[in-house]
Amino acid sequence: MKNYYEILEVNPKASKEIIENAYKILIKRYHSDPYNSNQMKEISEAYQVLINDFLREQYDLELKKQEIGDRKVLPNKKETKKPTKETNKKKSQVGSFSSLIEITKELLKSRPKKGEKREITQNDIVAIILTIIVVILIGVILWFVPFTNGWMRQLLFENPIFNWIGRIFSS
Repeated sequence: MKNYYEILEVNPKASKEIIENAYKILIKRYHSDPYNSNQMKEISEAYQVLINDFLREQYDLELKKQEIGDRKVLPNKKETKKPTKETNKKKSQVGSFSSLIEITKELLKSRPKKGEKREITQNDIVAIILTIIVVILIGVILWFVPFTNGWMRQLLFENPIFNWIGRIFSS
């Protein structure tokens, strides 16, 4: 896996401004040399990944995974290990489906365990409100679409559950 931080000659903790300045400097340095087209492509690729927050986060996770994997594969001084099938596996690329699955796994690890209480944050409340609004909007849209109108009428007026809910609120 290419190390984009080394390609752009920046620290992994560098801000977007520093990355952008390093990119501009390197592009100016190699722009006039026709023999460095591959290097220009690498610089552009590194810049595109590191300037995008989502891609950078995925790339950092992949880089960290590779570093951990490299530490596990390093041979001891006394014995040398032959490469196994696991070490020869193709690493998932940034932006790939497998890296998206890895990010999802990391997010799920941070969820509270069963029985643990979790504070409801302002973001949770906003997410709940937005979900309710989206569900209501979908219902309104389905009500006004001609071929779903009959289905919506049947759901709302002939369904015993909705009739029961209506009776509760009309009392």
